[in-house]
Amino acid sequence: MNEAYERDLDLNLLRVFVVVAEAGSVTEAARRLYLTQPAVSAALRRLREAVGAPLFVRSGRGLALSTRGLRLLEGVKPHLEALVSATRAPPAFDPRTSDRVLRLGLSDANEFWLLPRLLRVLEARAPRMRLVVVPVQFRTIGEALANARVDLAVTVADDLPVGTGRQPLFVGSFVCLFDPRHADLGVRPTLARYLAHDHVIVSYNGDLRGIVEDLLGVQRRVRVSVPSFQSIGAVVEGTALVATLPAMVARDIVAMHPRLRVAKKPFTLAGTAVELLSRAAVDDDEAVRFVRDRIVELAPHGAETSGGTRGRAAPAGSRRRASRRST
Repeated sequence: MNEAYERDLDLNLLRVFVVVAEAGSVTEAARRLYLTQPAVSAALRRLREAVGAPLFVRSGRGLALSTRGLRLLEGVKPHLEALVSATRAPPAFDPRTSDRVLRLGLSDANEFWLLPRLLRVLEARAPRMRLVVVPVQFRTIGEALANARVDLAVTVADDLPVGTGRQPLFVGSFVCLFDPRHADLGVRPTLARYLAHDHVIVSYNGDLRGIVEDLLGVQRRVRVSVPSFQSIGAVVEGTALVATLPAMVARDIVAMHPRLRVAKKPFTLAGTAVELLSRAAVDDDEAVRFVRDRIVELAPHGAETSGGTRGRAAPAGSRRRASRRST
């Protein structure tokens, strides 16, 4: 291709050449191409100069391909037909046979509940599709979408690139997770009992502050800070530590650690709106749409609260502060 550009080869000349070869005359080719006869003749001269050999010879009142022209037609025509076919009728997406690779941005809390379920659905309905999961947070999701590092994302977000598709999935809430064999928290702990325990938090900033400190102005006794939710169940089990975390995450942790229990939080903390985000450039991508629809189906209806009731999302400023921290 570099050599073709260096020789100043206009690829449109090849299209004119193929039509002239099929029509057998410049006049008929000009009619099919909606060009003048001089324009077609000029295009053939330019192509002949680029190739360095005659492409047509006179045959009666029309034109016939030379040996060099015949070889050029055999090499060019299949590629032009493929290009025309691609523009007119793109292949239909079939999830059963598609081997597409999609890049899915997930915050760690949403990876916890969504990824296992989504993979099971894809295994049944799109067994050859593959996912590349990219970790995203409030501070990184905008850049990940703008630079096409992800096609879709499920997370909490505020300001995003222009054109980003945003579909609310649910309003998340928080609960307390503890081991009743070691922590005396109860089902409805008071704030005093809650603060009397040592805590494990998930901090994206790598510090000892979480959403409770930032939004409520109270200070817990934080024993350990971890960077994700993956180890919370193992950390809490067998200890007197308390973790304050999204209800959906707690549900899955209890399923894996049945000795653990959840309790209502002893304070008011508005839920955060979890959204399904997509780049505008992939809105018409059937594979992306297929995965997007599956995520919507898997998301809980309404709010995910400890009591199963519909909650209210936190205002934008609170979501921003909450997202910069974790629990």
